[in-house]
Amino acid sequence: MALVRWDPARELDLLQGDMNRVFDSFFQGRGLGAAGGNGSVARRWIPPMDLVEADDEYVLRADLPGLDRDDLEIEVKDNVLTISGERRAEHEDRKEGYHRVERSFGRFSRSLDLPDGVDASAVKADFERGVLEVRIPKPEERQPTRIEIGSGE
Repeated sequence: MALVRWDPARELDLLQGDMNRVFDSFFQGRGLGAAGGNGSVARRWIPPMDLVEADDEYVLRADLPGLDRDDLEIEVKDNVLTISGERRAEHEDRKEGYHRVERSFGRFSRSLDLPDGVDASAVKADFERGVLEVRIPKPEERQPTRIEIGSGE
């Protein structure tokens, strides 16, 4: 009899695969799965983003493949940075028979609370090769204001 070492990470991977299959089969029957019903995808698309802190700024990078500058909106309001846009489905107009559709599409919106004192007019954004980079200057550190104490007269 051979001894098999127990690997909890492998067990978790197997469990995740089983759960994915359960949800896929459940939603495919209702037209919401990968290629169920009319072939449309009803998954919510949430683009991945990284936020990095540098010495004098925060740098947010978002992977937005298939989008153009015109598909994006960036707004700062009440110390909240919001990036929103839409990725359109590429297969809607074609007459090809799709067997599996995994790439999500649709509208998205991501918001990030900014520290107090950020100058919204100094926020800069660049978009190149499907990667959005937003540079947010750190606010200047507030210095305490010294108050003179009067003599009471």
